[in-house]
Amino acid sequence: MDTTFYISAFVTMFVIIDPIGLTPLFAALTQGMSASERRRIALRACVIAVGLLALFGLLGEAVLGFVGISMPAFRIAGGLLLFLTALDMLFERRTKRREDQAEDDRPDPSVFPLATPLLAGPGSMASMILLAGEVEGDMVALTGVMGIMLVVVVLGFLMFLTAGLLERVLGKTGINVVTRLLGMLLAALSVQFVLDGLRDFGLTLAAG
Repeated sequence: MDTTFYISAFVTMFVIIDPIGLTPLFAALTQGMSASERRRIALRACVIAVGLLALFGLLGEAVLGFVGISMPAFRIAGGLLLFLTALDMLFERRTKRREDQAEDDRPDPSVFPLATPLLAGPGSMASMILLAGEVEGDMVALTGVMGIMLVVVVLGFLMFLTAGLLERVLGKTGINVVTRLLGMLLAALSVQFVLDGLRDFGLTLAAG
């Protein structure tokens, strides 16, 4: 594989995972947490995401096929789960739950929605399957694809570490505004996941 392939693979994974765009979302999901708590959550989310993406890169569609799940169905399920998180952000249900719970019982967003479906979502999983398919049989190139995925997730981890600074700059009111705005964007993204899944099933919505 030439350099162009690796550059294309990096751009693809970076755009789909979007570590820069996920940073304010991470700040909203971990609002009020200490720097050490955020660091643990960021690390756990990134490690889980790397494991999931590596699994899909190595085994591809066989992972879903083994349990009889198609990629369109996976996209739809991810979209629906993401929509529930968006509702929590829009109506501050997550914040209210935190206030009603003891400190040790606060919800941990590292697995859901951070690790999946935000970092390792249908788009990034499908991208790993496609990229791995392009280098089928070439272990050196496959290692390169895995390395690129790891670099992008590490960049995401480093961006997550700036969440505390972002929260201080915006303040509580600013974070609340951003949380609602991101909740709307997240809701739209989740609907797009569902529409993409329906389109892949061959279903289309009439326009106009």
